[in-house]
Amino acid sequence: MIYPKNFEEKTGFDKIKGLIKEYCFSDLGASMVDKIRFSNNFYTVEKLLEQTNEFREILLFEDGFPSKNYINMLPELYRLKLEGTFIEPELLLDLKSSLQTIIDVLKFFAHNEEKFPRLVALSEDIYIDELILHRLDEIVDDKGGIRDSASVELHKVRKQLHSIHSTIDRRMGNIMQKAKKSGWVPDGSELTIRNGRLVIPMKAADKRQIKGFVHDESATGQTVFVEPAEILEANNEIRELENAERREIIKILTEFTDMIRPYLDDLKRAYNYLGILDFIRAKARLAVSINGIKPLLVNKPQLKWRKAIHPLLYLSHKEQEKDVIPLDLELNADKRILVISGPNAGGKSVCLKTTGLLQFMLQSGLLVPVLENSEFGIFKDIFIDIGDEQSLENDLSTYSSHLLNMKHFVLNANDRTLLLIDEFGTGTEPQLGGAIAEAVLEEINDKKAFGVITTHYSNLKLLADRVEGIINGAMLYDTKEMKPLYRLKVGNPGSSFAFEIAKKIGFPKDVLDKASEKTGEGQLRFEEQLQQLEVEKEEITKKHSELKAADDVLSDVIKRYEILYNELHGRKREIIQEARADAKNILADSNKLIEKTIREIKEADAEKELTKDIRQSFEENKDKLLEERIEKPKPGKVKKAKPAKAKLIPVTEDRPLMVGDSVKIKGQETIGEITEIKGKNLLISYNSINFRAKVNEVERVSSTEARKQQRKSSSNYNSIMHELNKKMENFSLSIDVRGQRADEAVANVRKYVDEAILLSISEVEILHGKGNGILRDLIREYLNATPEVKGFKDAPLDAGGSGITRVRFR
Repeated sequence: MIYPKNFEEKTGFDKIKGLIKEYCFSDLGASMVDKIRFSNNFYTVEKLLEQTNEFREILLFEDGFPSKNYINMLPELYRLKLEGTFIEPELLLDLKSSLQTIIDVLKFFAHNEEKFPRLVALSEDIYIDELILHRLDEIVDDKGGIRDSASVELHKVRKQLHSIHSTIDRRMGNIMQKAKKSGWVPDGSELTIRNGRLVIPMKAADKRQIKGFVHDESATGQTVFVEPAEILEANNEIRELENAERREIIKILTEFTDMIRPYLDDLKRAYNYLGILDFIRAKARLAVSINGIKPLLVNKPQLKWRKAIHPLLYLSHKEQEKDVIPLDLELNADKRILVISGPNAGGKSVCLKTTGLLQFMLQSGLLVPVLENSEFGIFKDIFIDIGDEQSLENDLSTYSSHLLNMKHFVLNANDRTLLLIDEFGTGTEPQLGGAIAEAVLEEINDKKAFGVITTHYSNLKLLADRVEGIINGAMLYDTKEMKPLYRLKVGNPGSSFAFEIAKKIGFPKDVLDKASEKTGEGQLRFEEQLQQLEVEKEEITKKHSELKAADDVLSDVIKRYEILYNELHGRKREIIQEARADAKNILADSNKLIEKTIREIKEADAEKELTKDIRQSFEENKDKLLEERIEKPKPGKVKKAKPAKAKLIPVTEDRPLMVGDSVKIKGQETIGEITEIKGKNLLISYNSINFRAKVNEVERVSSTEARKQQRKSSSNYNSIMHELNKKMENFSLSIDVRGQRADEAVANVRKYVDEAILLSISEVEILHGKGNGILRDLIREYLNATPEVKGFKDAPLDAGGSGITRVRFR
């Protein structure tokens, strides 16, 4: 599946494994790093990635996960399998603390089953009898010493030892004081220990002054170390008690070992589990350090990478406070093989090694530093030919080694193989080497293999232009600044810029002039112009993206306006129906009033004065009826006017428009009030909504019509307010877009921010995760372009840090 044998060294994966080992707590976890294997099984890769990603989430967003005492007790447990063996006293504390860690880990996952299902699944068969930990706590203290209370006999022996030690200390102190007063001990001497016995240092000439046993003497022989005879018996008793203590401790440990022996299989599984967690945790720590994430995974051979970064280069540049230019790369069924050309030191080999390393990392279960919406396929094989490979042992030249690699590729490549070849065709006479390289490239293309190939050979660039399945790519070079841009551009071949680079390093001008004559100025000028066009195209694309972002914001504003307008326009029929109903009621009441008036006139027998009074009463009742039927406008919205005079204001009145006039846009039904006039520009208010229009775009309406419209809009306004209150009840002050594609996440954030602005929310939180910061940057770019946003910043470190953006609104 992997070729050649030193693949990991060639791609730098051995250094990645070294970093993971450094992040491991235990030797058991570190030993599992050496077992990392490339897998071409989609479901295995997916499971390993999800395990690591879940642990990454724990490191970034969870508190309280145990991070101490990942100790490998397996060697001791295997030894204890034999009857009669017992655990060493100095290992008791390690056993106790590591078992406590395992229990704490199991408790953590028991409380987080839904959040971390893949990691929880690892603990299904893990069991620790807490009686073991309870007994351990009875035997050993927190400093690793055997407790006096570990057994009744041990407590008795130690009590006797303490008593005898106290007696000896007191008697030896008295003897020492007497010897000092008598001048038998050297000046400044104190009690000391020899052969495990407390002794008195005495001058050699006075050693007979105290009866006892001489244990040792100084190098000069002038000082001897005497154990007084009266203490000798007590010391012998101490020795016997110490032996009894040791025997009792062994008895306690033997009984404890016999107790746990039936549980050894459970304990072994538990420590293997602890080692696996240590290993996964180390992989997650690596992911955090390189901004690695779990990309989208597809069960077929393809690549669709966005902002991919070489992890080792990233860590190196980070220490030097330098940026790494990310890589965008796409290989699919139609464009399987990418031929990259361009100047030396322009980044071709970095692209190649980035491709090999990231794909190998992913299929080994490691998270990779790419944008969240990147897609990774699964390849069956990865073959590489990178760097010079001479072999003195097999008498192979560099080119012979390349040919052996090409032979392996041609014989073993298939439609699920990823090939990575650096400086394809070099190492021999250019024309012949280029011809062989072209034939090999055609062969592996016929086999439908995938690949990334770097070259300077023109025939390979031309082949990519005319053969289906192969495409050209160029490493861009700034011909104005005379420096590489380290950016890959797919579609056209690149120039080697040999002359430009030679000039930059101060190559002799006369030699370069001769070389230019031999090459031809047309070829040089063509390559320079081609490359410069690519650089300018990149700038145009960037500007286009910026304009599109601004256009999206504008489109969103227009869309909001259209929705509001359509809501109001959609209620036009209801407004008319209500107006007709009111008109019918007014007519009905008016008819009753007229009939009553006629009847009174007839009864008055047409007396002029009385008839005049009745008519006047009719006019007054008519006006009163109108006033009752027409709802008075709210203060400040529509000018107060008498109903009788409302009909006298013509819609097409010649006088200039004034502040307070009721108007509507020509061709529309919505009526508003003029609140400001500046030249030919009007500011029109409709409820709490202001919009601008030209004088020639509006027409004046009567006060009566304005009041009718206002009454209906008030009803509509109440409906809208009810809807807003409902939205306010269900609105959350935070949104989580982690794991979403960039375009999906930004769209959801835009919708969420719009709703927050509509509801007059003052502050919200957007949880986007840290990753490599791309999603955060896109979201903040949108927030910058939103006028209603007053400001935004990272959440405090204890609340999520740069993984959460806090947004404040105006």
